[in-house]
Amino acid sequence: MNTNIAYRRLANQLINSPISLEPEEVVRRLGALQAQDYLQAVWAVGLRTPSATLAAVERAIAEGKIVLTWTLRGTIHCVPPEDVKWLLRLSGPRLLKQAVRRMAQLELDEGTLERSRKIIYNALKSGGSIRRPDLLALLEGEGIRTEGQRGYHILWHSAYSGLICFGPRNGKQQTFVLLDKWVEHSRQLSFEESLSELALRYFTAHGPATVKDLAWWAGITLTEARAGLEAVKPELISEIITGAEYWMPATPAETQLPSKEVHLLPGFDEYILGYNDRSAVLEPETAPRIVPGNNGVFLPAIAAGGQILGTWKRTVKTKGIELKFSPFEPLEHKWREKLMQAAERYAAFLGLPVLKTECEEAHTAR
Repeated sequence: MNTNIAYRRLANQLINSPISLEPEEVVRRLGALQAQDYLQAVWAVGLRTPSATLAAVERAIAEGKIVLTWTLRGTIHCVPPEDVKWLLRLSGPRLLKQAVRRMAQLELDEGTLERSRKIIYNALKSGGSIRRPDLLALLEGEGIRTEGQRGYHILWHSAYSGLICFGPRNGKQQTFVLLDKWVEHSRQLSFEESLSELALRYFTAHGPATVKDLAWWAGITLTEARAGLEAVKPELISEIITGAEYWMPATPAETQLPSKEVHLLPGFDEYILGYNDRSAVLEPETAPRIVPGNNGVFLPAIAAGGQILGTWKRTVKTKGIELKFSPFEPLEHKWREKLMQAAERYAAFLGLPVLKTECEEAHTAR
């Protein structure tokens, strides 16, 4: 593992940074944050916004200052509203083409998808929002089956077609809104401009990183990633580290010193998932323990001194939260107090007290 890379990433990703930004400014800085798990996504923003509470992040989402929708790599991200449409134009055509076979397996032909889009549009054209179950029920009422994965893929396809995005939460339910009604102002970028904008955002907020990391994160080809990088090289600097060329912002973040902090990272966090090569912060032999069963679900992780040292989970009770930590190895004494401080910070974000913490006995990975 490379601690030099880790410290810089902590700073550039705003995890270990003295900068105080609003939730929507954090999202704008990172360009896009993984968000397929809503409760993990709001903490991903909160982690990088020390003064923010869950209520503040959710307010930014409800006000449309942060938009959740399917964008990069076919998954849901938090993105700035002004960037949603050019990100869809960049990602959508390739992902829709790749999905043709799956759509055929689900018997979702273009005629059915077009009918679905018309039904959804008519239901939302007044500018309101509809909960996911109600929207699926509406489709069913019009004779369009939504069982199994059909409903999900209809909504996914409609989002990549630029019709809908997620709206404000209704209780614990996701809602959908018309993208054109929800996003008032959009930047107009060409394909080439989109590649360069994405490259600049990525290396500024994720650097040090390689061009292969960019290609993975953005879901674009290596050729496209190189083209985007080439256009913004004057605004970046590079460094050869362990034989590979890493790119990062020309103006370094204020804090890139060795980190003495412990951070409770959410599941699917950019600090881990934002790179093709994660070995600078995560030992290859313990990496599978972040994604048990290799099922694509990234567990919340403990980062100490920039390195991933274990996983954690929460249980919300009526009067507060309980936290359970599962370190990969016995935690050094210097991290234990910091871990409790990280627990208190997470609880403060939720606006709940910590009722109980438990640290499992570490078991060495085999």
